[in-house]
Amino acid sequence: MAMMAPLSRRALPAVARAAAPVKLQRRNLALHEYQSMEIFQKFGVGVPRTTALFSVAEAEAKAKDFGDEVVIKAQVLAVGRGLGHFKENGFQGGVHVIKTADVKEVAGKMLGNSLVTKQSGAAGKPCNTLMLAEKFEIKTEKYFAILMDRGSGGPLMIGSKTGGTSIEDIAEKDPSAIIKVPVDIIAGCSEAMAKDMSNQMGFTGAQADACAKSILGLYKVFIDCDATMVEINPLAELVDGRVIVCDGKVAFDDNAEFRQKEIHAKRDETQEDPQEVEAKKYDLNYIKLDGSVACMVNGAGLAMSTMDLLKHLGGSPANFLDVGGAANATTIGAAFRIIQDDPDVKSIFVNIFGGIMRCDAVAEGIVTAVKETGLKKPLIVRLVGTNVEQGKKIIADSGLPVHAFSDFTEGAMKAVELAK
Repeated sequence: MAMMAPLSRRALPAVARAAAPVKLQRRNLALHEYQSMEIFQKFGVGVPRTTALFSVAEAEAKAKDFGDEVVIKAQVLAVGRGLGHFKENGFQGGVHVIKTADVKEVAGKMLGNSLVTKQSGAAGKPCNTLMLAEKFEIKTEKYFAILMDRGSGGPLMIGSKTGGTSIEDIAEKDPSAIIKVPVDIIAGCSEAMAKDMSNQMGFTGAQADACAKSILGLYKVFIDCDATMVEINPLAELVDGRVIVCDGKVAFDDNAEFRQKEIHAKRDETQEDPQEVEAKKYDLNYIKLDGSVACMVNGAGLAMSTMDLLKHLGGSPANFLDVGGAANATTIGAAFRIIQDDPDVKSIFVNIFGGIMRCDAVAEGIVTAVKETGLKKPLIVRLVGTNVEQGKKIIADSGLPVHAFSDFTEGAMKAVELAK
């Protein structure tokens, strides 16, 4: 999900939109392609015939239902699968059109290995599932997406007559090629709106009707399933006349998990950062970054300010971590263990402005965690606010080698210094 620079920041399929020097990507539930296709089909969206595979034996057995040739796709949550390579054996590509007779051999090279793509990082993403799809011939490729738009205060449909390639490139070459249609969230997407959108995207006749039906289905997925984004690239007309979703990405709002339990039960934690998975267990707002100064802060605004100050002072934050106002000694201890166990972290900066989150509770959590795991990294603590004196006393009495500060900037400078 990359950023489309020529479009309004409010109308981007990308979720990384921070205006500050440190950019965050909001984490929402992402499903594998085969899971998204299952949901699309349930809502009446045109999709190819597919099946999921979890073993080589299953791949060999199910391939027989797809004729002489079949498409085999690695199910990992990273873009650029087709151009990736498998870390363990060097096998090139996570997407192949192959003879059905070769499915067993190819599946054996893909399953149980890690696929490295331009988005996955050097470690790659584990490939534990494959998807088989029917082979089809595409006549034309279009682009379609739905996301929330602050400007119009509701869903925004985005389309283009050209798909199958980066939407950013399309927008850069010809901004007029991007179609944007706001949807009244109360009234919803009507059949007339869907038909007009399909016509603007270049579909005509029966194909326009088929596209409109899929657009209505995709809008229903977006609303009924609490999605934050639905992106289809390409939405294609096939030589046989069908209009289908060839590839789709859907993100679901983590805040709606309580009413979307069936969807969120599909979450594949093997595709996520282990530290983020652990943080979720304690309801911590944690996002792993690539810096060396770990941050433990209460309040999203202060957390962003902390990261920006570290960056301004020549450092780099290793994470975003907002422990929240309802945290206690247990969750603080968990947060401390998570950031201390990060091998990229060279120093830890605890920056707490005590309000609902009391300074003494933070101090107790840190001291408990250090006693359990030991202090492996330089620790800088800045406490201000509710019960600050009690918090300082708890840390002082612990005998821990803590660098204590009351001034925000002085504490951040020390954290950057010790990280170097």
